[in-house]
Amino acid sequence: MTETQRTLYSVLGNSQRLDGGAMFGNAPKALWTRWITPDEQNRIPLACRCLLIKEESPLLSKPRYILCETGIGAFFEPKMRERFGVQEEQHVLLDNLAQLGLSPEDIDVIILSHLHFDHAGGLLSPWSADHGYRLAFPKAKVVIGERALARAKHPHPRDKASFIPELLDLLEESQCLEIVPSGGQSDLLGSDYRFHESDGHTPGQLLVDIQGQNERIIFCGDLIPGAPWVHLPITMGYDRFPELLIEEKERLLSSLLDQPARLFFTHDSQYASAEVEKDHKGKFVAKNPQASLNAWVL
Repeated sequence: MTETQRTLYSVLGNSQRLDGGAMFGNAPKALWTRWITPDEQNRIPLACRCLLIKEESPLLSKPRYILCETGIGAFFEPKMRERFGVQEEQHVLLDNLAQLGLSPEDIDVIILSHLHFDHAGGLLSPWSADHGYRLAFPKAKVVIGERALARAKHPHPRDKASFIPELLDLLEESQCLEIVPSGGQSDLLGSDYRFHESDGHTPGQLLVDIQGQNERIIFCGDLIPGAPWVHLPITMGYDRFPELLIEEKERLLSSLLDQPARLFFTHDSQYASAEVEKDHKGKFVAKNPQASLNAWVL
């Protein structure tokens, strides 16, 4: 069997500022301000960080580029951009991919953990008063879980505003979707990519678990959006089922004590990745956090 080399990069998309209380659920402000300092509006800085995987193999005529999520992007009109605290007008992810020498057409596969706009909005071209929405990555196949897609099509009133109906229409019209059944694998990605399914934040969220030649990494999505959320009781006000999320988080983190893997954080404004350990009090904590991944060979 020919081994594939995977080189990983953390790539920032558009950033946000959201209410700190909403991001830390029922944790008191006196606790969460130890980790992140809010601004005068009580908002905290949040990244929309993506994971770029460059695959190289003798069986491939050219590298294959896989992108885990696309961040929030720049699809919001100005009024909505201000409401949701998006800090930049331009599509930052496209700019940062260009810094790596990549155009949108170079991306072959995009994996979405779920279809909330802060994870999938970057699939759309920047907002313009002159034309409607378009797909920003015209050649990419998009991998999404069956249940996550169903949730986006039939949302609950509580999270209906988190989805982009126009994006769903464009994805289905383009026939670019690969829909992964519950408990299944992706034919596009192969057996080195496994999925953990999580329902605590939103039903059917897929967390991709990537096995390399030497190490493995797990894209945590909104199960663990950043290092402070490694602490078991910490959840977000946006989570649909917080108690279930804590149980899912505990199962995943406990498994990593025996089978180590790095966690990849999409929303942490400081750190892209960390390992996990238990401290002297028996609490899960982030270990050896990394601000970025730059040509990290998995």
